[in-house]
Amino acid sequence: MKALTTREVYQQLRDAAMGTREMQRVGHSSDTGLHQVTIDGWLLTLETIESSLSHCRYSRCPDGREGSFESWLRTDPVSLLSAWEQAQIERLLSGAVA
Repeated sequence: MKALTTREVYQQLRDAAMGTREMQRVGHSSDTGLHQVTIDGWLLTLETIESSLSHCRYSRCPDGREGSFESWLRTDPVSLLSAWEQAQIERLLSGAVA
């Protein structure tokens, strides 16, 4: 099965930032800054450092394909977000209800 690309994961984050897809937290955020969220059936593990979105560590789409920071060849989906989109995701993370 083909791994998820950076662009596929970025599109989910972008759509959540734009409000066209719903993002929900799964469980509670860890003390290490890792947050598991779902976006329309996609599971993502996002990392924050001091409340700033840093990286997407892992993603799995509804068809079972997966991607991780290591498989994206150092181009993290978060790095493709505009400053406004990143701020929206950070806002959603801080206000998302488990």
